[in-house]
Amino acid sequence: MLGFLKSRQSTKKPRLPEGIRIYAFGDIHGRADLLKKMFTVIDADLARNPVHRPIHVFLGDYVDRGPDSAGTLDLLIDRGRHFETVCLKGNHEAYMLEVLRDPGKLAEWRKFGGLSTLMAYGLQPSLNPDADEQAELIQTLAKHMPDTHLRFLESLLPSFLCGDFFFVHAGVRPGVPLKEQTEADMLWIRDEFLDSKENFGKFIVHGHTPVREPDIRPNRVNIDTGAYATGNLTLLTIQGDSMLAL
Repeated sequence: MLGFLKSRQSTKKPRLPEGIRIYAFGDIHGRADLLKKMFTVIDADLARNPVHRPIHVFLGDYVDRGPDSAGTLDLLIDRGRHFETVCLKGNHEAYMLEVLRDPGKLAEWRKFGGLSTLMAYGLQPSLNPDADEQAELIQTLAKHMPDTHLRFLESLLPSFLCGDFFFVHAGVRPGVPLKEQTEADMLWIRDEFLDSKENFGKFIVHGHTPVREPDIRPNRVNIDTGAYATGNLTLLTIQGDSMLAL
């Protein structure tokens, strides 16, 4: 059930503009089954409690590790046809695009769970593909991947700002204004951001680093609950100055 997230903040709570409700998703990683269930929850919530402008915000890492990366992209693309959606780029999407340009990076992609993505597109890679097989696999992937999927991956945004909230995949670099953050930091940063108690100017909503349950701090909230391994895909609902997590 939906439960309130209680912040340790003693300062003014971050707020969204009136009439906006945001549904923010943690890292999905090929768990299309969990994403479908969350869409059902959102549809029921909107039926019970309509709002002028509902926005779906996806924090990246839609592919790899889990069993159905291709199905996940299908769901996200279809959802965007019916609702206002903001799809952010995760480091896994960025690396998938790199591999499509340079098949030699397949060995590294495998460490990130890329073989499961290949299998989701109907390929059967060996556990240790040599250079020739790597090139053949990526050529076949490019043929099997729908154009809509490639356009989706190439259209992903590095961040999204709404009211007092800044949405990003991994986090931001302390001491750097939000407008000057590099894409590399927003996709990959960990300890420097996670250990910081700095006021970033906006409240940061992020994923990238798995946690057992949504982790709310005075300056940020992490909603990556390791869906591909735990079966727990976190949905964060924000309206006004209230945040609720499922």
